[in-house]
Amino acid sequence: MRIILVGPVYPYRGGIAHFTEATAHALKDRGHDVTALTFTRQYPRRLFPGRSQLESRPPVRPVPSVRLIDSINPLSWFRAAQHLIREAPDVVLFQHWMPFFAPAFGTIARLLRAQGIRCLAVVHNALPHERRLGDIALSRYLFNACDGFVALSRMVANDLRRLTSYRVPMQQVAHPPYHQFGDGLDAAEARHRLNLPSDAQVLLFFGFVRAYKGLDVLLEALPHIREYLPKVHLVIAGEFYEEEEPYRELIRAQGLTDYVVLHAHYIPTESVPTYFSAADVVVQPYRSATQSGVAQVAFHFEKPVITTDVGELAAEVPDEEAGFVVPPEDPAELAAAVVRFFEKGWAERLEDGVRRTRQRHGWDKVATAVERLVR
Repeated sequence: MRIILVGPVYPYRGGIAHFTEATAHALKDRGHDVTALTFTRQYPRRLFPGRSQLESRPPVRPVPSVRLIDSINPLSWFRAAQHLIREAPDVVLFQHWMPFFAPAFGTIARLLRAQGIRCLAVVHNALPHERRLGDIALSRYLFNACDGFVALSRMVANDLRRLTSYRVPMQQVAHPPYHQFGDGLDAAEARHRLNLPSDAQVLLFFGFVRAYKGLDVLLEALPHIREYLPKVHLVIAGEFYEEEEPYRELIRAQGLTDYVVLHAHYIPTESVPTYFSAADVVVQPYRSATQSGVAQVAFHFEKPVITTDVGELAAEVPDEEAGFVVPPEDPAELAAAVVRFFEKGWAERLEDGVRRTRQRHGWDKVATAVERLVR
């Protein structure tokens, strides 16, 4: 088939861009002709909480793409639709992860369907973690213009059924582990690069920081963890999408300055292996979630995950198989899980489980879901 993906790809950064690129390669590997249509402007600068929206260097396997969509310029939406109509694809596959882009994508999809071009959407979150007035109406504007959906979790599928017609075809697949970050490093070398003690027990909190991700819960748990594991270190690697100072104040107030390595910036693709290779376990103390791309990066590097029982995280990280699952917003339970991981020697058992979990999911399943929807 001739398939065009609509969403972020290089030069745009982040998990959705990585997902779009990996989906493109999975479809291409199955013999399809795949290109992408992406943004000239993804977010207006005043609305973007980070420092930059762009990657520092191109991926190893770039996806052929055309940049036409300005998220806040409706004229560009019509130009993008005309480009797609001229390309005459068999199917256009949108990425939906937040309602902000639904007006652009929904308008483009309506123009395409008027010309008989099928439109599908991969839905990461049917509704955002942090809700705003109008989110439902905006999301429905895109969903009602689509012929089918790939839902990345059961929770997303249920939300889609509430927001759309039950008659719209849907395929549910688990978020696959990322593989575009390459191989891991020797743990000693990775820790040397991050100035970590070679004998430390290392926790990793990875990804951009927002309230729903619960970093403050992990920081509140860390003094309890240190009572049993005095060599423990926490690495926080990711850009703050909210005020950074309250977190720094919490670190100082609890006397954790010497035990927290804070790299408060976006981690480029080429640096990701260093952080995961240095860690013993990845910690995700989320307050809410649907599914998690960070867990899939951890699984790529064969790292267990300690996470919370919200959204589909407990399904993504089977308890006592690929990690531990604890209640959300409970520093004591989170601390107990971390102590148990190290004191009871769970690392090797959970790493075996991570490998088994990783084998059950793959990008070919996303490609198969798209093919089934088209059929």
